[in-house]
Amino acid sequence: MSRDRHCPDDDEISAFRQALREAGVRRLRTNRADPGRPRREDSAAAVRRAAAQSVGEAGGSGRTSDGRVEAVRPSEYLEFSLPDLPWRTRQRLKRGQLAWEAGLDLHGYTLEEARTQLEAFLREASAERRRCVLVVHGKAWGAISDYPVIKSHVNAWLREWPAVLAFTSAIEADGGTGAVYVLLRRRGGA
Repeated sequence: MSRDRHCPDDDEISAFRQALREAGVRRLRTNRADPGRPRREDSAAAVRRAAAQSVGEAGGSGRTSDGRVEAVRPSEYLEFSLPDLPWRTRQRLKRGQLAWEAGLDLHGYTLEEARTQLEAFLREASAERRRCVLVVHGKAWGAISDYPVIKSHVNAWLREWPAVLAFTSAIEADGGTGAVYVLLRRRGGA
């Protein structure tokens, strides 16, 4: 099978378009599906839509949730990956064999400050086309909580972030279960 791609000339393109017209194919005027019935007005959807639009206008972070998250234990090993990530890559990340290129320490931040710092860090790392980064979340229990608040939220936030392919708790030399390696998607290239 040839790897050379055939580039049609103007005559072939014109013949193809003519064949489409003769077959009755029409250009789509809208990119929305028509279910064949009128849209019902859902008041809950309208409230959600208004809230989402107001967050966008207010300049809120919007990438990660600030709602309730599942509590994790201080020594709990964190692990997440997209289903199509190769097993070998996951294992290398887990073993600390992918060199991390930048790090963020969230010790001493409030929950909202930690979220803001994490989002800014992930945006910057993606813009700089970093592949693997280290996020130190710590294992300290919250002042009014009986679980490590920042660790639990980082676990949830990273799962929501679009550029995150995987993350695992770090090896002991890099912070153990008080830190995670984060594997990021590289945009526009390798």
